[in-house]
Amino acid sequence: MTPRARRSPRRTEALSRERIVEAAVELLDTAGESGLTFRALTERLSTGAGAIYWHVANKGELLAAATDAVVAEAVSADVSSPRSAGSPRDGVRAVALGLYDAIEAHPWLATQLALQLSRSPGGPVAPRIFEGIGRQVGALGVSEDGWFTATSVLVHYILGAAGQNAVNTESGRALGPGVDRARFLDDVSAQWEQLDPDAYPFTRPVAHRMRGHDDREQFLAGIDLVLAGMAAR
Repeated sequence: MTPRARRSPRRTEALSRERIVEAAVELLDTAGESGLTFRALTERLSTGAGAIYWHVANKGELLAAATDAVVAEAVSADVSSPRSAGSPRDGVRAVALGLYDAIEAHPWLATQLALQLSRSPGGPVAPRIFEGIGRQVGALGVSEDGWFTATSVLVHYILGAAGQNAVNTESGRALGPGVDRARFLDDVSAQWEQLDPDAYPFTRPVAHRMRGHDDREQFLAGIDLVLAGMAAR
């Protein structure tokens, strides 16, 4: 076999933007943002750079498209799916959990969401998230003049809490052998329990509740608190 014959074969099927974005998400998941290069992408797709540039102009556009693709899947529960069935409250929880799970599964997503929402609020990501939450807020009976505020509160809570949990997960992986999440939380709880009771009259008494708490359950409890506040108003 000649050296020419051993080269990676070129793709024979048409290369779509969707496949490029899918490959970008795969690279982001395995190698992070620094690992997402057009060279790595051409190798993964067995194609030339020109074929990719035909669909995507630059890395910024590729990151935005990858973020939108993941978010679209996260909030795409339709009315016939078990996840979205039930009341509007169930719908909010379903979309919230979809985003929570997506941020947990894709370590790069929290940062990209923050960038997309702050730098490109007119792009597809922000409206997609607001639509997914806002439809349920409207169905909850919130008056139209309160839709934007109520939806914003939920979006900020969801992305903030889910993003922090994702950071915690990544930090936990870096703790080293022999130090798991339970042990880490136990150590932090012990430190809080040693705080000055006069300076920390709240933090010290609740320190023990950090041990063994479930991040997912705590996240949903926060959603329920926000929804309860909406119902009370």
